[in-house]
Order: sequence, then C-alpha cells, then structure tokens
Amino acid sequence: MPKILIVDDDVELAATIELVLRDEFTTEKVYNGADARQMLQGFKFDLIILDWLLPDVSGLDICREFRKGGGETPIIFLTGRNTYPDKELGFDSGADEYITKPFDNRELLLRIRAMLRRPAHLAAEIPMINGVTLDRKAKRLAAGENSAQLSATEFAIVEFLFKNAGTYFTANELFESLWPTDTETTSEVIRVHIKVLRRKLELLGCSDLIKTVRGAGYIVERTQ
Repeated sequence: MPKILIVDDDVELAATIELVLRDEFTTEKVYNGADARQMLQGFKFDLIILDWLLPDVSGLDICREFRKGGGETPIIFLTGRNTYPDKELGFDSGADEYITKPFDNRELLLRIRAMLRRPAHLAAEIPMINGVTLDRKAKRLAAGENSAQLSATEFAIVEFLFKNAGTYFTANELFESLWPTDTETTSEVIRVHIKVLRRKLELLGCSDLIKTVRGAGYIVERTQ
C-alpha cells in the first residue's frame, strides 16, 4: 500500500483522516513540525498531508525545507487558511494541492488518488523549448546555468504544455486534463500554479515561456 504521512496538531482530525484512508493506504501521524522533520529525514513516503498552523513551526517552513533538500514527494496542504494569497503562498512553498477545512472526506480521497496516479518519469530525456530544458527525472526546469525545482503538479502542468507546444489551453482545459473528472475543486488551482510558475521562470530569465492570451488561454510557443 502507498504510505502517507499525516502532519496535523489536531489529534482527532488526524485520527479521522487515518480512518478515511486505512482501506487504501498505510499512514503515519505526527502532531508537530519537529516530529515531521524527523519522519521526513528518516523515512520515505508516497504522499504528505500537511497542516499550515503547527504548534512549533509553520507548515510552510516544513514544505520549503523539504523541497530545498531535494524532496519530491507530493504534498497536500490541509488547512483552514482559505484566501487566494494563502493558496498562492502554499503553492509557492512547494505544495502540489491545497484543501481547505472543513473538507469532504471524498474530496480528500479523490485528490490523493489523483496525485498518486500521476506517473513517475524514470527516463532522463530532457526536452528543450526556447532554451529551457525540462528534466523529467529531477523535475527541474533549467535555462543556461540557472535551474528551478518544480512540485509534482507544477511539473505536470509544464510537461503538458511542452508536449502540446503551439496549442492554447484554457484554465478549465488544463484542469480537466490533469485532474480527475469527479473532483470537486475548481480550475482556480491552475491559475494559482501558473502564477507561481511564472515567478520561477522569471528567476530563470524566461518569464514569457508560458504566454497568456485573453479568451484563448495558456500556451508554450516553440520559437527555437
């Protein structure tokens, strides 16, 4: 069974999540950032469910540290912080999904299944578009000597646009291509991820890689 780490200081909620997942997944629970760090350093998980507000450290810091250290495991924020800027911060820290409390147990299961269905690319082939390379194995974008680590969801979006270079996709079309049809979230998540991706692309000096045309959608155009 896939193994999931639950990080939440709400003991009752963590136990409830464990019950919801027990038929499909093996779970471990911790209730603070220190224990989360220890678990992530010593064990490998297939997915992490992470609360934002922990008693000793922010879940954002846990997420950033994990990604900075090379951690690629998909992360779902499960938090009561529900504003657009909060979601942007969550994705910017390296999260792949963002679910707000209170939540529907079925929605959590759908998101987890969707994340774990995304195939891991074992081939190291590195396609290049307009001087930007997409390293499938390392889940990184690189331009010249600069590179940016992507979350699993950011990688899925960029890879889809690379594969379909020259074609416009609306936020809804991207959402429908990358998320399960029965999920209850909205295409807003695509817009937040694109905004975060653009910041990473700016650091690579290629902020115009993903273009937006009002009424048409997002596109990666091959010019080289």
